Amino acid sequence: MTPHIHQLPLQAVLFDMDGTLVDTERLWWEAVEQVAGRPLTEADQPDVLGRPVEHTAAWLATASDRTEADLAAELHREFAARVRTGIVPRPGALDLLDALAAAGVPAALVTASPRAVADVVLDALGAHRFAASVTADDTTRTKPAPDPYRAACRALGVDPAACVAVEDTETGVASAEAAGCAVLAVPSLAPIGTAPGRTVRDSLAGVTVQELRRMVTPELRVMSWNLWLGGSEVDDHRAKQLKVILESGADVVGLQETGGTAAQELAEALGWHHHRAGENLGVISRHPITARFGDPDVGFYGAAGVRIAVAPGHEVDVWTAHLHYTPYGPYESAFDGLAAPELIAHEELRLTQMRDALERVAGSSAEGVPVVLVGDFNCPSHLDWPDVAWPVTKAAEEAGFADSYREAHPDPAAEPGHTWSPIHPVHEDGSGRPEPQDRIDYVLHRGLTVRDARTLVTGSPRPWPDVAGNDWPSDHAAVVTTFALPVK
Repeated sequence: MTPHIHQLPLQAVLFDMDGTLVDTERLWWEAVEQVAGRPLTEADQPDVLGRPVEHTAAWLATASDRTEADLAAELHREFAARVRTGIVPRPGALDLLDALAAAGVPAALVTASPRAVADVVLDALGAHRFAASVTADDTTRTKPAPDPYRAACRALGVDPAACVAVEDTETGVASAEAAGCAVLAVPSLAPIGTAPGRTVRDSLAGVTVQELRRMVTPELRVMSWNLWLGGSEVDDHRAKQLKVILESGADVVGLQETGGTAAQELAEALGWHHHRAGENLGVISRHPITARFGDPDVGFYGAAGVRIAVAPGHEVDVWTAHLHYTPYGPYESAFDGLAAPELIAHEELRLTQMRDALERVAGSSAEGVPVVLVGDFNCPSHLDWPDVAWPVTKAAEEAGFADSYREAHPDPAAEPGHTWSPIHPVHEDGSGRPEPQDRIDYVLHRGLTVRDARTLVTGSPRPWPDVAGNDWPSDHAAVVTTFALPVK
């Protein structure tokens, strides 16, 4: 089944020049060393890398009896001479430019170098590859101010929020991010740290247009996972939980049955943020948590939430919920033969708990902030059973929540998405009756776009009670959904 994917347009890609498209950072470094009359050190980088000629000239003038104008002119001459004879495209640069052209995505050059130097580089790379170029001569302020990237967007007639800027220095990254662009950082001489809305790669080699498209719209991968009494039934459960989370690629995990300490311990081991609510619920997030919602002393059943800052201008509320496990509808249907009206009537406790959770979500919601509600609801979905209008999931739907798994996999017969239970093929009462398999764990959302959704079980778990050595440390499958955040 093909996931439901909505791809927002990438309007343009804006390239820094020195150190990004061509290997001129080394040439610039050598030119500055020549004019300075000494070897440069790491301490000199802030005044050399990514800086316009005028800035570096003013910096050199503080230790020289020469004028800034004289130093700037010599820097121009030394650098231009090296560019003409030593220009080398960075790995993957020309391939990416050609791929963008084939995809109909315009490229622009945005550099703090003067026009005279930029034109030499454009001739070497092929000026036809660029729809526009902005140099230090074209704006009053240059990097790290946002002006050059804003000027390039105006020249192309595009929205900065729909563009990716490709940079190799902290100075250039600051300029692009201040302009509102997503950033692909490819450090050349100095490292660049990660940050929300920023992707860091070692090289342009292998970068695809599709990857750049994804950068325009920030993604959030959300996981719902019942840890099964904190994982205590399985040996080395904490290490196995960490491995699962890391391999899932999740950004935020809503947890149930945490055993009190799992959220904090997992977050500390991952270097993430966390919220613990009572002895059963928790949320861990690689993104900063900016607010916490719900009763911090919630009982074993209930709901708790957080607000996370995913990227500049992008916040999302993530709630985790655990609803009571009895009476259990699939047992009453399969074992007791109850009809739909009785099954629905027996959902009253869980329906009350869901309504309470939805009221808490509504009370903490903020305009423009999407909401994700995950959890072990201990009940099937009305989207999966054609003859039973299960009221718990219907209540969530009526509150505006969509079921991410069913958005990605609309046909329950083809993709049942069962989460209960990977370790219970037969009922544990010893009768030998097959255990009803069903989808009772969810990632619901309001205000996001589903890119894909899947259930997750790693390895081949042995059935109950021989579970201590399982690689999968739970009695539930997890649910993992990747969302695209709305464009701001």
